[in-house]
Amino acid sequence: MTDEFEGIAAIVTGGASGIGAAIADRLAAGGAKVAVLDLDPAGSAHFGIECNVVDDDSVRTAIDAAVRHLGRLDVVINNAGIGAQGDVTTNDDAEWHRVFDVNVLGIVRVSRASLPHLRKSPAAAIVNTCSIAATAGLPQRALYSASKGAVLSLTLAMAADHVREGIRVNCVSPGTVDTPWVGRLLDSAADPEAERAALNARQPQGRMVDAAEVAGAVAYLASPLSGSTTGTSLAVDGGMQGLRLRLAT
Repeated sequence: MTDEFEGIAAIVTGGASGIGAAIADRLAAGGAKVAVLDLDPAGSAHFGIECNVVDDDSVRTAIDAAVRHLGRLDVVINNAGIGAQGDVTTNDDAEWHRVFDVNVLGIVRVSRASLPHLRKSPAAAIVNTCSIAATAGLPQRALYSASKGAVLSLTLAMAADHVREGIRVNCVSPGTVDTPWVGRLLDSAADPEAERAALNARQPQGRMVDAAEVAGAVAYLASPLSGSTTGTSLAVDGGMQGLRLRLAT
């Protein structure tokens, strides 16, 4: 592992498990000092801070605690998020508000509290966790897709707003990632093995994405070596976004 993050201080929201934990590990392996912000950070191998991204006071308190511990702030990974299933009729207004509050406004709150610190950094970067669902129509994912579409648009707008301040803003758009959350969905399915096979087959490479692969993409976008990369959505989806393969015969 290279030391491209030597001297870099980073926070990862939702960093105690799944994709977030893989991102925190990857940044630390590259030399970064990492603080994990999570509802339950106890299981993290890194400095953990309890944070609820739907509560602005909680976010501001957590960011202040992270900066005190790290001494500075250079990289913000907005990874905290929740899922939702169903078509547009499935979820009531309260659930739509709840998912957008976490997946979209959570990014707003964390970024807003972090910007004064990022403006002092010579290597400032924000990376948001988006999804292939932002650009591909997936069945039974209306609410989740809408929230991630907003994340993609927000990423581009933030990149435009802050590029002249030296703050790069990008997002990573994974396909279906083999995480504990997906595992719980599979366990609740009528036929878990058949559902897993269907999720694997949906991605052209024939398998779900590994969390470490997403972490590698995030590390690229966050790295000071990527100083000319901003306003970009990097797909880590096994080819879902760009490939149109013929059906096997």
